[in-house]
Amino acid sequence: MSSVSTTSVAGSGPRIGRRTTTLIVALAFAVTMLGATLPTPLYGLYRQEIGFSEFMVTVVYAVYALGVIGALLLFGRLSDQIGRKPILLGGLAISALSAAVFLVADGLPLLFVGRVLSGLSAGLFTGAATATIIDLAAPGRQGRATLLATAVNTGGLGLGPLVAGAFSEAFGDPLRVVFVVDLAVVAVLIVLVALIPEPGKRVARPRLAPQRLSVPAAVRPLFLPAALSAFAGFAVLGLYTAVVPSLLVLELDISSRVIAGLVVFLVFAASAVGQSTLGLVPAGRAQSLGVAALGGGALVLGLGVVAESLALLMAGGIIAATGQGLSFRAGMAAVTGASPPSQRGEVASAYFVVAYVALSVPVVGVGVLGVLVGRQGASEIFSVIVAAIALATLVLLRRTASARP
Repeated sequence: MSSVSTTSVAGSGPRIGRRTTTLIVALAFAVTMLGATLPTPLYGLYRQEIGFSEFMVTVVYAVYALGVIGALLLFGRLSDQIGRKPILLGGLAISALSAAVFLVADGLPLLFVGRVLSGLSAGLFTGAATATIIDLAAPGRQGRATLLATAVNTGGLGLGPLVAGAFSEAFGDPLRVVFVVDLAVVAVLIVLVALIPEPGKRVARPRLAPQRLSVPAAVRPLFLPAALSAFAGFAVLGLYTAVVPSLLVLELDISSRVIAGLVVFLVFAASAVGQSTLGLVPAGRAQSLGVAALGGGALVLGLGVVAESLALLMAGGIIAATGQGLSFRAGMAAVTGASPPSQRGEVASAYFVVAYVALSVPVVGVGVLGVLVGRQGASEIFSVIVAAIALATLVLLRRTASARP
């Protein structure tokens, strides 16, 4: 028998209780994700100060996904190798570096760097913090821990625009103050995370290997509709984060950054609610109901653009995001549940990559369409495409259900 390959380090560090450790990790998780969306209501100010096109706003936003995908693929399994704490501390350090870059940003290159860094920090933290919260859960409470991690993740993303909008209007120097505060909070959290005990294990000889992406043939009939709905749902989240704040200003004449932040917050909150309702919906219908809500919400979004109505824009986002949350979590449960245990991580990674690609590519496409047909026309086309994808997904789900023995 070979020598022991893992070393438990759960007892290292000062004696901090499980609940306190979970609270610290959850707070650090929320703040890291909050930092990733802080620039959302500020892009208009950056355009005025630096001077770049509205299309470039979508590109600056989209490079965030490159950082997330890179972190997931390159470092997704690293916390299983070297322990949770080093990854959590690394994610916080990169988040602090991102805030520092935004603090001094005076041109597009630094905006790009700041966005990539925020993506890297979010990608590192998402896997490691979720695993940590589950590691810390009491026996039989893993389901609640997963829901907590999901709520913290989505809640942090939603709070970022709201906090940035409020700070930018309440204080002078709107492009700096919020990042100073963020940097200070992250610095405190680095100290707190450094004090917690390591909840996991580390491998005696860690190896850095990229995360493989693989979908077994038997899982593909389930993966295709799940991936389509994930793509459409995350595209909607990307639109509300990157494009809708500009629509509010340029089409609806709503210049309040607090309102822009509130709209984005409500959309992400609706996504969290949708994810939390999975256990309340019959398992066989959850994905279809979520996809139907996603498509219907996209159409309401399109009507809101046509009517230049804030109420319809908000309603469309809330309906679509609720459906996105439900369908995304139901799709994840379906594809991972059908996957062999040895390939479950590869399938989940492939699913997340589809989702994060959807945060960037469609948004850039909307930016290109905006140059060709205008902001309104681009948003209307986007809503129709999302609704069409939702309809195609419903057809696939029906066929898959009919084909089951």
